[in-house]
Amino acid sequence: MPGYLFPKPYADAVARWRVPSGFVLLAAFLWLSAPSLASLPAGIGVSLCGLALRAWAAGHLEKNQRLIDSGPYRFTRNPLYLGTFIAAVGLAIAGRSWVVGGISVAVFALVYFPVMEAEEQHLRKLFASYAAYADAVPLLAPGFSYAGSPTPFRSALYLRNEEYKAFGGFLAAVAFLWWRANSAH
Repeated sequence: MPGYLFPKPYADAVARWRVPSGFVLLAAFLWLSAPSLASLPAGIGVSLCGLALRAWAAGHLEKNQRLIDSGPYRFTRNPLYLGTFIAAVGLAIAGRSWVVGGISVAVFALVYFPVMEAEEQHLRKLFASYAAYADAVPLLAPGFSYAGSPTPFRSALYLRNEEYKAFGGFLAAVAFLWWRANSAH
């Protein structure tokens, strides 16, 4: 069993904070963003990359049914979290807020990493082959391709995993940034 950075009681506690921490990030984003018409394209482009990664992952994810090692799961064990982080960084860029970016990094380090560790412990118990997979595929930063299964993207999984909600939230954030950038002039 690999060593973990966060004690299990802490990881269990912050797992309950994951959704509320998103609302804290949202409040900081709404309050501290100071977008410009120049910052929007770069930040939106970065965010779209994160959302595309999330969508790709959601089209492969069958939670707790089988070990997912296809699509982006061949490169990182946590493409949904990586996509979330990329999207958040993009919104911080679009909103021209280092504070929002810093809060995003802190929340990711203090909430999402422990949650990833707790989920990994669960997956190790659920799937005997998880240990070999975890040895071959990085936790977060993408690595070289793992052989994985040839399972294709399935739009039915994308819909069942309700990933379209992330895109809807992104569109609302972009509309807010666009409004704020235009009202500053």
